[in-house]
Amino acid sequence: MKHIIILGDGMADHAVSRLGGQTLLQAADTPYMDMLARKGRTGRLTTIPDGFLPGSEVANSTILGYDQNKVYEGRGPLEAASIGYAMAPEDLALRLNVICVGDGTIISHNGGNLTTENGALLMQYLNEKLGDATVKFIPGIQYRHLLIVKRASKHIMCAPPHDHPGEKWQSLLVKPEEGWANRREPVIGFDGKPTGEERMTAQETADLLNNLIIKSKELLEAHPYNQEKTARGERMANLIWPWGGGYRPSMKTLREKYPQIKSGTCISAVDLIRGIGQYAGLDVVKVPRATGLANTNYEGKVAAALTALYNQDFVFIHCEASDEAGHDGNLELKLKTIENLDRRVVEPIYNEVKQWKEPVAIAVLPDHPTPVEVRTHVKEPVPFLIWHPGIEPDNVQVYDEVSCVAGAYGMLHLTEFMDKFMTL
Repeated sequence: MKHIIILGDGMADHAVSRLGGQTLLQAADTPYMDMLARKGRTGRLTTIPDGFLPGSEVANSTILGYDQNKVYEGRGPLEAASIGYAMAPEDLALRLNVICVGDGTIISHNGGNLTTENGALLMQYLNEKLGDATVKFIPGIQYRHLLIVKRASKHIMCAPPHDHPGEKWQSLLVKPEEGWANRREPVIGFDGKPTGEERMTAQETADLLNNLIIKSKELLEAHPYNQEKTARGERMANLIWPWGGGYRPSMKTLREKYPQIKSGTCISAVDLIRGIGQYAGLDVVKVPRATGLANTNYEGKVAAALTALYNQDFVFIHCEASDEAGHDGNLELKLKTIENLDRRVVEPIYNEVKQWKEPVAIAVLPDHPTPVEVRTHVKEPVPFLIWHPGIEPDNVQVYDEVSCVAGAYGMLHLTEFMDKFMTL
């Protein structure tokens, strides 16, 4: 049996008074997800282990069967893998957002919907002004970039900007972890042995990063790109925000973990997810015009997924749009993204694979909720459905956060989802 996971990032939500007390999954028109729930089996899943924040890097890799206590190193190293940066043992890789601030507060975590082209332009500019032998800015996609700091410490506390809309940014600057402010640690090589170099203390690392953040504001606001945006009355991309830092992780491939997977593919517009795919040993497909937003190329992603699934055993197709709409607090847009996932992803994939001679198991789920009235990730269980030809249905008739409580799978925890899915 072949397997495909269709993941709607941040798709789960809370009950909303504007929707008569329904969640967005309840209110959205999702005939194909509902049909698969009715024909298949459902349940709920905790995707965030104790002691971890509800980030997409944690949730997505947990869904794929990875124990975070063994593999977690933050977003930065995963995004480094995605964009082809080969980390050295001494590197600290951090996710770098270009955000929008005003009146001392975080207005937007995405720099006013910065384009990939303009993001690369700003990264080049920051490298010229702030880069050196220790610090390097590497362009990624849209507002999502990479910051490499040589011999820096990962034992720092960074606030993910999407978790703090409307808050004072200066109160969220980088701090050392408790007990690590003045401690040093050796750089460990890929052979597991010290290289002879030492890393900065966590306090030195925090000071360096905060200095970069503060300097970036003046530099970015003076850049012609932002000057033109200001003249048009648009939000500026006027501050860098590093977070999610870590060293190079050590992860087994999915092929090593699950013998059923001899080959597989990851499809996403998001560097983070592509990086997980790289470390998981999956082929990573970049689909033209896949944006990670509501205007993404759904049809191109589906075509790539079906081609991969026809030739391989496993596909992970990730759609970011619902998460972005949740962070923006845009209820109408998030409803639309959920309906797009149903009609433009789930429907064509189901209608195609149901005709194949070799059976295909389909799973649909989010990685975490991103409620529109909270505008950030929350650490709560998510609903999931699993269908394949011949599966014995449970009594759940529709797919949403409330209905799946009664699903036959009950409440699964962390890697149990992938373990069960791969036994089908």
